[in-house]
Amino acid sequence: MDVSVIGASGDCGREIVAQLVGLGALASTDRLQLVGRENGRSSQILFGLCSDLSDAYAEKAPIFDVALSPEEIVADVIVMTAGATVGGEVTSRSQLAKNNLPIFETYARAIATHGYGHEVVIIITNPVELAVEVFSRHLGRHRVIGVGAYSDTLRFRREIAADLGIRRQLVQGFVIGEHGEGLVPLWSSLKIHGMTTEELRETRRRLRQGNVLQDFPQLVEKHQQVLLDMIKAGKIPAAYRYVDNLAADLRVLLKPFVTHLSGAKTTAATANVTVDLVQNLMQGREIVVSGQVQLAGEFYDIRTPLGVPIVVGQSGWSRVVSIQLWAEEAEMLQQVAEKLDRRLKADLAED
Repeated sequence: MDVSVIGASGDCGREIVAQLVGLGALASTDRLQLVGRENGRSSQILFGLCSDLSDAYAEKAPIFDVALSPEEIVADVIVMTAGATVGGEVTSRSQLAKNNLPIFETYARAIATHGYGHEVVIIITNPVELAVEVFSRHLGRHRVIGVGAYSDTLRFRREIAADLGIRRQLVQGFVIGEHGEGLVPLWSSLKIHGMTTEELRETRRRLRQGNVLQDFPQLVEKHQQVLLDMIKAGKIPAAYRYVDNLAADLRVLLKPFVTHLSGAKTTAATANVTVDLVQNLMQGREIVVSGQVQLAGEFYDIRTPLGVPIVVGQSGWSRVVSIQLWAEEAEMLQQVAEKLDRRLKADLAED
């Protein structure tokens, strides 16, 4: 199978390309297409990047290809990383949406017009829900998956595993909702391998540190302000120590917040999640992950792009996994969906 990375010269795109090649995710007969813009630095960087990777991984490198226009994209799996990120003059989600919407439209329309008709698109660029909606309109919703909820879910499991001193593979649990402050941690879905029902109940109570879901948005806002003050004062180590003392679900959101504002980025973690999903798609295995998809009422009658548990296979996602939420989780998810729906309508109205 062939893979195309749109925005391959950017920080995240380059890391994804490097991990795909370094891990040997593609065979020597597969093609890895690096997509950039003809009128930009990427037109120079990508050819050099191909040469560098060929030198580094000569024995296992795939066939490299550079595409400098959307119409040239040809692949079975397409990873969308192009677009602006929050920082500099882009300081809000609305600005990010305004900047990236034309980019989403351009690439989605080109793939729909010039593609094979079976490409699976993995969305990295934010706002991920907006990108999922745009690409789904052009390509069909079952071929478009956003990785935001997948990344949040793996962080959730990792943080819980760290608290318990066990491997992440022994922890099950989902994060759903909107990627970012609209995420909904599903403590109801938590399972720990080898624990009885009573042991799990006590462990869950201890891990939550007395917090309740209804207070989650307010707690996030409160701790963000404390962390922002620390970061402005240059107290980055202290900020990480502060985050490490919070409950696992809060750490899922606030640890990347500190990492981003510290001057570093979460490119390695994002790339790792993306490569994991690409490898599963290429191997044709059916797996259950949490991912942003365009819903049509399958999950609590929600009809907007949102992160939910889905079954993913070689052709994209096939169905939403039905799970019973606690009442407070279902209520928060509905609130997130309604707020997100209003945002998306406003984003698209400005197009």
